[in-house]
Amino acid sequence: MVVGDVNSTLACVLVAAKMSSRAHRRPMIAHVEAGLRSFDRSMPEEINRILTDQISDLLFVSEESGMRNLRTEGVSSDRVFFVGNTMIDSLQEHEAKADRSSALERFALKRAEYVLLTLHRAANVDERECLLEILDGLDWLAISHQILFPAHPRTQKRVLEFGLESYFSPRKIDFEKWHAGIHMVEPQGYLDFLCLMKNARVVVTDSGGIQEETTALGVPCVTVRDNTERPVTIEIGTNLLGGTRRETIRAAVQRQIEFRGGTLMPEKWDGQAGERIVQTLAEKLTAHTPIARFGETQIHENAG
Repeated sequence: MVVGDVNSTLACVLVAAKMSSRAHRRPMIAHVEAGLRSFDRSMPEEINRILTDQISDLLFVSEESGMRNLRTEGVSSDRVFFVGNTMIDSLQEHEAKADRSSALERFALKRAEYVLLTLHRAANVDERECLLEILDGLDWLAISHQILFPAHPRTQKRVLEFGLESYFSPRKIDFEKWHAGIHMVEPQGYLDFLCLMKNARVVVTDSGGIQEETTALGVPCVTVRDNTERPVTIEIGTNLLGGTRRETIRAAVQRQIEFRGGTLMPEKWDGQAGERIVQTLAEKLTAHTPIARFGETQIHENAG
């Protein structure tokens, strides 16, 4: 079983697909979060998604768009299962613990009065001009709102390489007024980050998972990309594409600052996705050749 769209997802699927021999069949391969598409093949994740879905035996889909995409690609319907979103399972399981986090006190933040920022995609942070556009698109906001930026190590490295440290220190507006800029901190653990996300006025991100989690929490989100593989987050209304230009980012953030959050939840984002996956696996594996037979055959061949 593999999850998502990172390089290790595709690597595991390729290895598993090549494990067959005279002694035994290859393992059954299941992909969680199947069918998501940004339709932008310049994204490494998009290539990983497409290839993983083509190789996998069972495709577990998190939103209706995934079902449509796989049908369009000609994937057999008996391989595809609409189960919901396992990330929301995890969020609901841990939300109460996150409420006990001290993250707000640690960073001197007040509920619904700060903006949470994350950036990690290569297309956004590996080119100086693109990263500069995003920071310029947010700099004005730091006059009225604290911006907390738990920065991915890759992004921290680029900020130093590109000489953009001034965006993360106090800056003078005029002769008398200063603003705090963007507060860059180390990456946060899951519970602390969930607390910070849940209590933010707006979340600005380029992460697919955070688009989903803010939707489940009803927190306004601006995605600094031109596309998303999670269109249900746009349809529900909590997420808004802000692009990667300073003007479009400013407009999107201003709109979301005024938006008071959503109350709708995408279909099957109910905390039961994992149970649906287990049930499907149990049914499929019952009909599958017992794994013990593979092992016995392999031992016999090796001993021969």
